[in-house]
Amino acid sequence: MAPDAGLAAWVRLSLVPGLGGGALRRLLAEFGLPERVLAAGRAALSRSVGDALAVRILADAEASMAERALAWAAGPGNAIVTLADAAYPAQLLEIPDPPALLYVRGDVRVLGRHCLAIVGSRNATAQGIANAEGFARSFSAAGVTIVSGLALGIDAAAHRGGLAGTGSTIAVLGTGIDLIYPRRNAELGAQIAARGALVSEFPLGTPPARHNFPLRNRIISGLARGVLVVEAAMQSGSLITARAAAEQGRDVFAVPGSIHSPVVQGLSCADQGGREARRDRAGRARRAAGGHADAIAHARDR
Repeated sequence: MAPDAGLAAWVRLSLVPGLGGGALRRLLAEFGLPERVLAAGRAALSRSVGDALAVRILADAEASMAERALAWAAGPGNAIVTLADAAYPAQLLEIPDPPALLYVRGDVRVLGRHCLAIVGSRNATAQGIANAEGFARSFSAAGVTIVSGLALGIDAAAHRGGLAGTGSTIAVLGTGIDLIYPRRNAELGAQIAARGALVSEFPLGTPPARHNFPLRNRIISGLARGVLVVEAAMQSGSLITARAAAEQGRDVFAVPGSIHSPVVQGLSCADQGGREARRDRAGRARRAAGGHADAIAHARDR
């Protein structure tokens, strides 16, 4: 069966080098859905995003990567969910920079459930791991889906707890959906794909580059109603997620531990960020949601 032309256009635009989320949303607001963007001439595109980007959009230099993505999406258990799809999680529309599309391996329906993110140290204490798994298990038993990043330590414990209940779990990857990192969590990743969902905004084959993980953290917090930080060092990805949650107007919670342990010294920062979010930033997410929803609705109507 031939691939859907609309999905093909979304994938093609998502692969244009240098075309970020803001520029893509401007194009959607001006021209409509991606098919219309790709049908526009160079002069019209240049007025919206500049000549260099217009040339790259029309060049279709990533055609083979787009074909590979569409072939992957046609496989069992795989899906590519775009901003225009009803299955796109409404929570993500509230964040300042929602991904244009998501590669999903597993059950797409879990993306729309009530979610709690649980994150923390890769070098977690035994008590921290037990706490993360215990909280995740209890929340999942109550029907809440657990979101985390499939890292070692707290993330993996949270996913295991999520899998134990009806809420299940979502793992947001910092690699392409076809790569599990770290490899030690390959079996856990397979269990999540079978009973929950693996999610990535990155093209197939994207390796575990350092700068991709802070980017994916905004999706972890964006999918959730709140973020629970179990253990976190002062300089850690967990605190990046907590800061992203604060900026998105999400609640941030922290599980206390020994003040003498370096893996929990960042918890006071996470807790302070959560209080600031509730006090000062709750309206920002609602304003972003309205803006993104208007842009997508306008694109659908064109």
